[in-house]
Amino acid sequence: MSDHSVTSRKSKTVSTWLALLLGSLGLHRFYLYGLKDLWGWLHIPPTLLGLQGLQRMETLGQDDRLSWLLMPMLGLSLAAAMLSAIIYGLTPDEKWQERYNPGLPGRPSGWGAIIGVVLSLLIGGAVLMSTIAFSAQRYFELQAETAASAGDAQHPAPAQK
Repeated sequence: MSDHSVTSRKSKTVSTWLALLLGSLGLHRFYLYGLKDLWGWLHIPPTLLGLQGLQRMETLGQDDRLSWLLMPMLGLSLAAAMLSAIIYGLTPDEKWQERYNPGLPGRPSGWGAIIGVVLSLLIGGAVLMSTIAFSAQRYFELQAETAASAGDAQHPAPAQK
C-alpha cells in the first residue's frame, strides 16, 4: 500500500469548482495544499477589502473615492480565481495525477471540470471587463473634475453687477 491514503486524492473537478465558487477566498488552494499555504491566505485580504469597498459604495454613494480604490480589488480577486479554475479544469488528467496524486491510479475528470471551465470563462470575462470599465470610468471622472477645478481657478467667474 502506498503512503497516500484515499482521502489525500485531489480531484481536478473539485479543485475547479472550488476555484469557481470560493476561489477569491483561497479555498481551492487550501484544498490542494492545506491550511499552511501562504498563497491561499493571500487571497483573503484583497477580497475582503473589495467587499468593504462595495459596502462603502452602497452606503456612501458613488462619490466615495476610497470605494473606487477598494472595489477593483474584489474584481481582480474574482478574475484570478476564475483563471485558476480554468487552469485546473484544462490541465490534462495525466499531468494532474503526476502533480497532485502521485502513485495513485488515475481517474478521468469527466464533464464536471469542463462545465466549471465554461462557467469560469463566462464569469471571469464579465468580472474582468466590469472591473476595467469601472476603474477607467472613475479615473476619467477624476481627471475631468481635476481639469474643471484647475480651469475654474485660472478663470474665475466675472463679478456680477
